Amino acid sequence: MKKSHQSKPVAPAENEPDPSAAEAAPDPTAAETVAPSTDTELAAARAEAAENYEKYLRTSADLDNYRKRAAREKDELARYTREEIVAALLPVLDNLERAIQAARDHGDEQSSLLEGVAHTHKQLKRTLEECGLVEVPSETGHPFDPEHHEAVGHVESEQHSEGVIINQVQRGYTLSSRLLRPARVVVSKGPLENNDS
Repeated sequence: MKKSHQSKPVAPAENEPDPSAAEAAPDPTAAETVAPSTDTELAAARAEAAENYEKYLRTSADLDNYRKRAAREKDELARYTREEIVAALLPVLDNLERAIQAARDHGDEQSSLLEGVAHTHKQLKRTLEECGLVEVPSETGHPFDPEHHEAVGHVESEQHSEGVIINQVQRGYTLSSRLLRPARVVVSKGPLENNDS
């Protein structure tokens, strides 16, 4: 009877490398080739991110500037429109004042027509004042101010010193602290000089 020959597993030699261990260990040369490529990609991604952030900052600043400019232009347009409308209504206000004065000069103080015109004048003036209209002070005795007054004449006056308003010819107005129309006035040159020696 023959003995069956069973093969026993052979243990690897001590110095012989284990093939399964070789598969599990990373190849050092492969790591060296991957690392520079990853660093380059990372540097490129960072540069792109920095460029995009700069674009974002510029776009954000441009948008902010546009909003401020649009708001400023809107305010300027509203102010210009208001000035145009109020300036166009000033002659109407003047004519109502003239009508009231003419009626008073003719002794029609108690007429219902005068009351209606006076009421309309008062209502229009109040509405314009709500829009920012302010009358320039230019009553008799007030000092002449070339920034708010326009001199239409200079006369000698025994009662008033030089540079003082004697008479107001037309009312002047400011709108929101800006001169809309100067007051037209007659200004005193002071007492008549005595040239007798």
